[in-house]
Amino acid sequence: MSTVLVTGCAGFIGSHLCERLLEEGYHVIGVDNFDDYYDRRFKERNLKPLLNRAGFRFVEADIRDEEAMEEILERRAVIIHLAARPGVRPSIKIPKLYLDVNVRGTLILAERAVEKDAEQFIFASSSSVYGLSETPFREDLPADKPLSPYASTKRCCEILLHTFSHDFSLPVTCLRLFTVYGPRVRPDMAIYKFAGAIWMGKTITLYDGGGLKRDYTYVSDIVEGIILAMKKRFSYEIFNLGYGKPIEIRYLVKLLEETLGKRAKIVSAPKPREDMPETHADISKAENMLGYRPRIAIEEGIKRFSEWFIENAAEGK
Repeated sequence: MSTVLVTGCAGFIGSHLCERLLEEGYHVIGVDNFDDYYDRRFKERNLKPLLNRAGFRFVEADIRDEEAMEEILERRAVIIHLAARPGVRPSIKIPKLYLDVNVRGTLILAERAVEKDAEQFIFASSSSVYGLSETPFREDLPADKPLSPYASTKRCCEILLHTFSHDFSLPVTCLRLFTVYGPRVRPDMAIYKFAGAIWMGKTITLYDGGGLKRDYTYVSDIVEGIILAMKKRFSYEIFNLGYGKPIEIRYLVKLLEETLGKRAKIVSAPKPREDMPETHADISKAENMLGYRPRIAIEEGIKRFSEWFIENAAEGK
C-alpha cells in the first residue's frame, strides 16, 4: 500500500479521512500545526483516537516550514492537502495571512512533491471559488469572480497546481468541496453555532431570513469522494464534491430544532457582501469519472450530527 501524507490531519475532514485510510490499510503520515483559528483542544480530541493506530504517524509542523516538509515527505507518496487557513468572513480582515498560509504553504508543498516524485497531489479546494457564477456550478464554468480573500487563495492554488502539473508532470486533482458537515465539524461553522445557540436558548442570526442556499454534504460522502479521487490518477483535473441538492438555511434550522428537541430564537439580517447567495454542485463529472455517489441526505445527516452534538459538544466534552 502507498504512503499517504495528509495535511490538516487533526481537523474535521482530515481526522475522518485518516480513519478511513487506515481502515483501508494505507500507511498515513498526518501533519497539523494546531493553528490559532480555533481552540486547539478540538483538534486534539479529533487526533487522539488516531495516535495509537498501527500505520499512523503524526508530525506537528507547519506546511510553510520548508525543511520540515522535506523531512516528512517520503518518496512516491500520495499527498492529500487539506491544511489551510479556513473561513470566508475572517479572511476579509487578515488577507495577508490567508495568502501566506494557503498559497505560499501550497507552493512549498508542491515544490517538495516534485522533489520527492510524489505519486499524486490531491488538493482540497472550495465551492467558494465560484463566487457569483450561475448555478448549478460546473467545473467548466469561469471561476474568476471570488467574493473573499479565502476564495481567492483557493482559486490561486488551483491555478498554481495546474502550472506544476504542466511544467513538472505532477499529477494533480483539485476537489471543490461543498459545505461539509457532520460529527467533529469546526466550531466556527454555522451548523455548530446554530446548534449551540438553539441548545442554550440563545438567538441565532439568519441572513435574508434564512433564504440563502447551501449544498450541504455529509463528511463521509466527502471522504468517499477523496478516496475515489486518490484511486484514480489524472495529469490535472477539477471535480465538484457536493450532494447536488441545495437547501435553504431556514430548513437547516428547522431540522436542528427537530433533532435537538428545542426551538430556535431567530433574528434576520442582511446578507454580508462576501457571502454567496447559493451554492449548488453539479456532480455529474465526479459521478462519471470517479464513480462518486453521495448517500447521506440532509435529514439523516442532521440527525447524526445532532446525536454527536448532544453527546459531545452540548455537554462541553
